[in-house]
Amino acid sequence: MKQLHIFFHELHSFLILWITQALSTLGSSMTSFALIIWSYQQQGSALNTALLSVCSYVPYIMMSIFAGALSDRWDKKAIMLASDSFAAMCTIITLFLLQTGRLEIWHLYCLNALSGLMNTIQQPAADVTVSLLIPKKHYQKASGMRSFSNSLINILTPVIAAALLSLFQIQAVIIFDLVTFGIAFISLLFFVRIPQAIPRQEKREPVFRSAKTGLRYLKQNRGILDLILFLAAINFTASVYNAAFPAMLLSKENGGETVLGIVNSATGIALLLGSIAASVLPAPKSRVRVICNTLLFSMSTENFLLAFGNSVPVWCIGAILGWTCIPVMNANMDVLLRGHVPLPMQGRVFSTRNTLQFFTIPIGYFTGGILVDKVFEPLMASQPQNSLPSILFGTGKGSGAAFLFCLLAVVGIVTCLLFRKDPHIWKLEQ
Repeated sequence: MKQLHIFFHELHSFLILWITQALSTLGSSMTSFALIIWSYQQQGSALNTALLSVCSYVPYIMMSIFAGALSDRWDKKAIMLASDSFAAMCTIITLFLLQTGRLEIWHLYCLNALSGLMNTIQQPAADVTVSLLIPKKHYQKASGMRSFSNSLINILTPVIAAALLSLFQIQAVIIFDLVTFGIAFISLLFFVRIPQAIPRQEKREPVFRSAKTGLRYLKQNRGILDLILFLAAINFTASVYNAAFPAMLLSKENGGETVLGIVNSATGIALLLGSIAASVLPAPKSRVRVICNTLLFSMSTENFLLAFGNSVPVWCIGAILGWTCIPVMNANMDVLLRGHVPLPMQGRVFSTRNTLQFFTIPIGYFTGGILVDKVFEPLMASQPQNSLPSILFGTGKGSGAAFLFCLLAVVGIVTCLLFRKDPHIWKLEQ
């Protein structure tokens, strides 16, 4: 009991921030889920729907390398409050356009781009804030707790969003989003004190020089750089998957909105289990080995089951196998980075990491949308019903996306095996 009391005392501010920000993220995720369904119903195109994510990530990636310098210079709380407020304003505009019947897909592209731009500055500030609020001994537990909340969000998002959509309309989802934003904003403003990360005089370094410092640090630390590039390669495969996933489940004869919600909930349950494991497991002997093995297991299970399966239970099993290990991987990745990168450098290095690790995501979404709409769906539509591809991946709309999942499994396995041999990554163990 005494140890529990000490734990809560040491993490008091972090716990407030973690719970309220998680609630706000739930609201934002529900809005994104509802708008993806709205977009696919309006357009019927995997590419047009995937472009919603592309527009969010492109400004985030282009500006991230400079955002860390700003994050290191500016007050962390002010950055997070301003960024959250701007995102809420974009949500209010979306609600207004819906209410007046003027919402079009290009409006969402523009609003997502603006939100992504603000998230560029917010993300490194939030990452450094976590390091400032918790003792180093609690890094793995805190990472597991954050994974836990993200997992719970993945479970609750389709359930609550689908309930609100069926009982009311998409406007109810957006209003819920705005209410959760208000709770998080007030909590951060009045109840969370974030200490200064670095001395005031260091904040006067020019932005471009600070960004260059982050790049130079990674160049001099090849193990961290190669680990980031490993995740960038995985993110490309994962984002192609994300572009094809709703297109397949919404298009298949035995799919639909409810099925998409069920499989998403299975993904959330898997992440929840993995997060609990990440929180309670002792530190492994080799964090690099854990990262490599968990990603290899994930890539070699879910994609194959989505490709060859043709029922909700099989898709759910694939989601559980594919995502259970991801929080464990994230926790070990997080500990490696926070343990190796000096605290005064984390804003700059993490923002540079964001650019290098996530630049493949919009490329993957765009590629996935084109491959589904222009390559694999037309290819499967031209196949006779008794052909081998039709037997393996089914017929009708959605079978092309299933074919693509099979190829993604092979690409993911090869990627993991190649980076597993990288000697620079293994030197991080020393």
